[in-house]
Amino acid sequence: MEFIAEKPIILASGSPRRQELLRNIGISFETMPSNVEEVVELVDGDFADYVQKLAIKKAAAVSETKPEAVIIAADTIVVFQGEVYPKPSSKKQAESFLKKFSGNTHSVFTGVAILGKGIENVFSVETKVTFKVLDEQLIQSYVGSGEPMDKAGGYGIQTAGALLVEKIEGDYLNVVGLPLSKLIETLRKEGILQLKEGE
Repeated sequence: MEFIAEKPIILASGSPRRQELLRNIGISFETMPSNVEEVVELVDGDFADYVQKLAIKKAAAVSETKPEAVIIAADTIVVFQGEVYPKPSSKKQAESFLKKFSGNTHSVFTGVAILGKGIENVFSVETKVTFKVLDEQLIQSYVGSGEPMDKAGGYGIQTAGALLVEKIEGDYLNVVGLPLSKLIETLRKEGILQLKEGE
């Protein structure tokens, strides 16, 4: 499978996971992290709206300098019992996150913004993740690996964090950080991507 882009595509993210997901399906793109302050207002506990606003903010910052390109930006958050769980600031905080998630179900929201000349498409995807009941040794070992420290909620489902998960409901790649199926569907509908016909 190969895609042809009608316009240059820029991924407004420094996330190696998001970059890898796009590369794996043959999308050509440049990378330009937005570096904007990731602060927007959360209104009435609407986390879907919240991540969409963050994604728009990221995309708009890059679009100002690259108006000829199509900008893709995304923001992923982990929500449990009405609270957002960011990247942990310490190993102690990472442990506390995992203990709260243990045996419970939380949500992962990713907002995606696609901005370009005449194009503004924004959406969000929610996936529910249920953790196993975690024993102290597993928590300590996982946190000790250092893996949780750069990931929202303190775990990465695509690596050793998979050992913490009982089940998911929804898009797995959304938990990784980019709802790829919905993104490609949207890019095709907007006429940004076309499938290259087989020879």
